Amino acid sequence: MTPRMISLRWSTEPGRRAEEMDIAIKFCGLTRPQDVTAAVAAGARYVGFVFFAKSPRHLTLEQARALALAVPAGTAKVALTVDADDAELDGLLARVPVDILQLHGQESPARVAEVRMRFGLPVMKAIGIADADDLAQIDHYQGVADQLLIDAKPPKGADLPGGNGLAFDWRLLAGRKYWAQPWMLAGGLTPDTVAQAVRLTGARQVDVSSGVESAPGLKDAARMAAFSRALANL
Repeated sequence: MTPRMISLRWSTEPGRRAEEMDIAIKFCGLTRPQDVTAAVAAGARYVGFVFFAKSPRHLTLEQARALALAVPAGTAKVALTVDADDAELDGLLARVPVDILQLHGQESPARVAEVRMRFGLPVMKAIGIADADDLAQIDHYQGVADQLLIDAKPPKGADLPGGNGLAFDWRLLAGRKYWAQPWMLAGGLTPDTVAQAVRLTGARQVDVSSGVESAPGLKDAARMAAFSRALANL
């Protein structure tokens, strides 16, 4: 089965045409209806729902279904999973209407290709970066993932594979020849740092979770709007 593609348009302020906005934003780890409303108002191109029991942003299938059904057309719904098996993904997709599967565990390139083929959805593979040696693994996912999420590698022994509020040295990506498929920058981004991160890395897509929260799992509408405004003039 060939993964289906979705058409997305977005803007960051009323009256602004979608094609004028260059940086796509993914607000991840939404847990409440008001978070979805705030994300859409802030111009989200993607919204992310977390299915990982250790995370403070974890959702039940019923909670996620209700939130996903409230997302308007044109904003992609992303399901973040961690080393999920086929049965878990079957159960998720039977209940929650999502557009993209985000694999945020230790999934091998072969597993990414298998998920992509079996479930017929675009797949985003998260890759943790701590130093220059970690960049080599990005090439292993060329041609098997539809998108790459370049994130900060979690500390050794951490419970969460992402959403830790940590950044890596963005200079590692400066001046690099970028990859064939779309990629997204994540890890420690906030309204105060995202513009600098984009300038250093050349990223055209960014992902934020803890950086726009008032408490773990609770998004702050004002911080989401500020995050979007920080990118408006890049």
